[in-house]
Amino acid sequence: MGLGNMGKMLKQVQKLQADMARVQEELAAARVEATSGGGVVRAIANGHGELVELRIDPAAVDPSDVGMLQDLVLAAVNEAQRNARSMAEDRMKAITGGLSIPGLPGL
Repeated sequence: MGLGNMGKMLKQVQKLQADMARVQEELAAARVEATSGGGVVRAIANGHGELVELRIDPAAVDPSDVGMLQDLVLAAVNEAQRNARSMAEDRMKAITGGLSIPGLPGL
């Protein structure tokens, strides 16, 4: 490999790193939402899949059936996290061109 090709490859790697850093910042600011129970439980996560907000309609709170509320919360949180993973994978694929690069999250 010639010196010119090495320099070109280094610039491509640096651009990829900068693009990845930008996407990571965008994912931290992004919000995905999921609901369960017809919307009585709403989970909001950032693009990294971290739960940032949870809203529960008081109508969903039945002291005699706490198990149902727990199931609704789990369903909404799990879906929000799946949506976040999907969004992160799509954004990473957009900058890597679908390359499989070991060690990159979401790929």
